Amino acid sequence: MNFDLSDEQRLIVSKVREFVKNEVEPTAAERDEEERFDRRLFDRMGELGLTGIPWPVEYGGLGSDYIAYVMVVEELSRACASTGVMLSVHTSLTGWAMYNYGTEEQKQKFLRPLAEGKKLGAYCLTESGSGSDAGAMSTKAVQDGDGYRLNGSKIFVTNAGEADFYLVFAISGGDRHRRETSAFIVEKGTPGFHFGKKEKKLGIRSSPTMEIMFDNCRVPHENMLGTKGEGFKIALSALDGGRSGIAAQALGIAQGAMDASIAYVKRCRQLGGLNNEHQAIDFKIADMANKIEAARLLTYQAAWRKSMGLPHGKESAFAKLFASNTAVQVTLAAVEIFGEHGYSHDYPVQRFLRDAKITQIYEGTNEIQHIVISRMLLAE
Repeated sequence: MNFDLSDEQRLIVSKVREFVKNEVEPTAAERDEEERFDRRLFDRMGELGLTGIPWPVEYGGLGSDYIAYVMVVEELSRACASTGVMLSVHTSLTGWAMYNYGTEEQKQKFLRPLAEGKKLGAYCLTESGSGSDAGAMSTKAVQDGDGYRLNGSKIFVTNAGEADFYLVFAISGGDRHRRETSAFIVEKGTPGFHFGKKEKKLGIRSSPTMEIMFDNCRVPHENMLGTKGEGFKIALSALDGGRSGIAAQALGIAQGAMDASIAYVKRCRQLGGLNNEHQAIDFKIADMANKIEAARLLTYQAAWRKSMGLPHGKESAFAKLFASNTAVQVTLAAVEIFGEHGYSHDYPVQRFLRDAKITQIYEGTNEIQHIVISRMLLAE
């Protein structure tokens, strides 16, 4: 088992660290405070080749692997979890589904501009009446000549309003006992496609999250992804891989919180402070590092299996469950280390804590991860 990074992976990580230091981190707190999405960051990521890391060069990608990709999400999230999740949804959910289920024409029309960073992607599954139970969705797609008309709505759509391509899942046939679901690529600006309420959130505040609505929105047949009735399979398989991206986001949040804690403790001790809490704080930092390293190994293992074309659903669930719990535990400990300063917006750990909580919820709550893992184990 080789834990060394390749020269290519080292180069990608070095490139993204410089980008984060110079362009992401300086405005992270301000963008969080203002709930402001900065499209220029995504454009720069496209210029650096970060928006299509695992996709082949013939589709505008970098031709690298999922290990490099999760490392980039991790590095982004160390400074700004909102930027990390933007890339995760764009790549793990939207891009992955197009790459694996799209026709050659669809890959050239939709995946290539996503990979090149010229277009931003969004994934639209959750509805007000269907959270963890995606099968309870009510958005419908009715055939209309050589296309389909979509009616319904989706909520909590990451990148909504800013994204150019939306991967939408809708009921396309069957009855209430055996419903058929299909996937459609809807382009921003399509008549009948509207944006609703923008969510005001606890964390990841510079990542736009909105409701989207369809009112007789006509989508051509060539925008159906996969075959008719294959939507639920596409949705769940995308989530299987997407959990590695969220695990990487959680990992980056935790690492960022620990980095800030270590710097704070060193600075205080140089000034003669924190002496009474010396051993207790040291133990907290050691515990942080232990959990983070375990989360990193689980996350990289899931990414490696995906890169090798091996089954990775269970490993992605392991990684998402453990890394998200680690993020919450580590960021809470960081706030405690900072004491009263940890509760102040003048320091970053309160933002890390607010950002961490969502990683336990989206792309399958951690309760759902327990179900996924136990079912796979019992089926073996």
